[in-house]
Amino acid sequence: MSDQIKFIVDSLNKEPFRKNYNLITFDSLEPMQLLQVLSDVLAEIDPKQLVDIREEMPEQTAKRMLNLLGILKYKPSGNATDMSTFRQGLVIGSKPVIYPVLHWLLQRPNELKKRAYLARFLIKLEVPTEFLQDEIVADTNKQYEELMETFKTLHKEYEQLKTSGFSTAEIRKDISAMEEEKDQLIKRVEHLKKRVETAQNHQWMLKIARQFRVEKEREEYLAQQKQEQKNQLFHAVQRLQRVQNQLKGMRQTAADAKPESLMKRLEEEIKFNLYMVTEKFPKEIENKKNELHFLQKVVSEPAMGHSDLLELESKINEINTEVNQLIEKKVMRNEPIEGKLSLYRQQASIISRKKEAKAEELQEAKEKLASLEREASVKRNQTREFDGTEVLKGDEFKRYVNKLRSKSTVFKKKHQIIAELKAEFGLLQRTEELLKQRHENIQQQLETMEEKKGISGYSYTQEELERVSALKSEVDEMKGRTLDDMSEMVKKLNSLVSEKKSALVSVIKELRQLRQKCQELTQECDEKKSQYDSCAAGLESNRSKLEQEECLQEESRYHYTNCMIKNLEVQLHCTTDEMKAYISSDQEEKRKAIREQYTKNIAEQENLGKKLREKQKVVRESHGPNMKQAKMWRDLEQLMECKKQCFLKQQSQTSIGQVIQEGGEDRLIL
Repeated sequence: MSDQIKFIVDSLNKEPFRKNYNLITFDSLEPMQLLQVLSDVLAEIDPKQLVDIREEMPEQTAKRMLNLLGILKYKPSGNATDMSTFRQGLVIGSKPVIYPVLHWLLQRPNELKKRAYLARFLIKLEVPTEFLQDEIVADTNKQYEELMETFKTLHKEYEQLKTSGFSTAEIRKDISAMEEEKDQLIKRVEHLKKRVETAQNHQWMLKIARQFRVEKEREEYLAQQKQEQKNQLFHAVQRLQRVQNQLKGMRQTAADAKPESLMKRLEEEIKFNLYMVTEKFPKEIENKKNELHFLQKVVSEPAMGHSDLLELESKINEINTEVNQLIEKKVMRNEPIEGKLSLYRQQASIISRKKEAKAEELQEAKEKLASLEREASVKRNQTREFDGTEVLKGDEFKRYVNKLRSKSTVFKKKHQIIAELKAEFGLLQRTEELLKQRHENIQQQLETMEEKKGISGYSYTQEELERVSALKSEVDEMKGRTLDDMSEMVKKLNSLVSEKKSALVSVIKELRQLRQKCQELTQECDEKKSQYDSCAAGLESNRSKLEQEECLQEESRYHYTNCMIKNLEVQLHCTTDEMKAYISSDQEEKRKAIREQYTKNIAEQENLGKKLREKQKVVRESHGPNMKQAKMWRDLEQLMECKKQCFLKQQSQTSIGQVIQEGGEDRLIL
């Protein structure tokens, strides 16, 4: 519980709450303040919950919080009775109810915000069936459900885009770069159009260039088809050679095979199979059954302790000693016939064991041969997939080795030529350095001579003019080749784009499958994580509740026991004092005894009861006259009230007559 409160306080002190609580101040909050804290946390998850609970009825506050907690799928621990206590605790702001809710909410705020946001659009409004009979209401409800489904799909796409790894900044950067490249290409195309428009018959030239590009693409497509057909032809030839080799091997085996050898081989296989079926396999099955029976027996027996193991070891030692004694007795008898039989038995057992061993070796060799054949076929398939060629065998391998030898001789010759060219390159490089040095010296002498003649910079200016003229001729030539280069570059770009597209098709398919698998795994992971979090929160709340209940029970039991002990001590003390006073011969001590006090109280109560019975008797006797007298008094009161009313009426009325009272009677004189 303390860890829970500490986590709540730490979370409330952070953003966006900033409550500045500590453990003492938080624990000393009033129920209304605690409910306000819970309302603020719920308002952070759902802004509609931002309410001051002082301006709200307690029933409305509890209903609002219970509705949101139900949407967020909060499950309080316990059964139906605990649910009722949970509702009551939420109304009154009970700490054992509010603390687990705050702990659960502050553990997963982002997940709960998402759930509250989705609940605004995905909680379906239940329309009664009698209202759905109306066509307008039914159409509206159908549109509502369709909008809900579209929201689900859009939200899923949004989540997929969030988790896809593409950032908006990178996409915008790529778009801006592509737009810049597009603008540059548009400018270059316009510039080229302007240059082409000045030429004669430019439309015809463009048409010819377009047809040339189409034919070039068609030529590339046909070359690709030709290469594919060559590959198919090569594979077909290889397959034909392989089948021919297999046919040749089968013919050789059929030519070498005779009926006697075939029958002999079949008889050997039949004998081996009969031995395996009649002797080896039944023994192995019997051994496996015995082992299974023994294991079942071991499993069915109860668990053994250390003493049981010691007892079994002692029994095993005793049986071993008995076996050794029996062997010694048998050896002491020294019966010759039994000895010969034992010798034959030993030989038979040795032969049977050798037979079993050879059968096992043969079986292992067959299994190994099958595995090696499988591995060889796998390796052949792998090599065929990698380079599309078969593994060479026999004469083909010899031809391949001879070809490699000839290539190695050619390689050695080329290597020698390369070494000679490298040596010649070194000499030429040294010659170039010497010529550069001589050129620099001549250039310095020329500059000094120009300075002496007063025409310094003449040679430099002449070189610059030559260089500019050369550059101009190169630029003119480049301008002439620009259109061809552009068309060739466009073709290359188109071919590169088509190659990249064809290369990326399989990669994109695999990427889509992997993304789909990743999304499924992330969804499954989120579901498992939410299940784990809910289960962990429930278990944690149950554990804290059980710890709290056990602690309270033990504490109450401790206080109850102490109170009972104190009561028993007081009663024991009173009992000892009473016994002393009762046994004592002193009259004063006896009077102090509880027994004397109780007898005195009993006598007083008996006298009081006697007086009350007498009083009751008097009351019963005077009850009738007293009731009659009370009735007369009530009648008198009614009569006086009536006279009062008459007197008041007389004063309020006009003087119609005169009332005279004589002899207790009233007379009206008109």
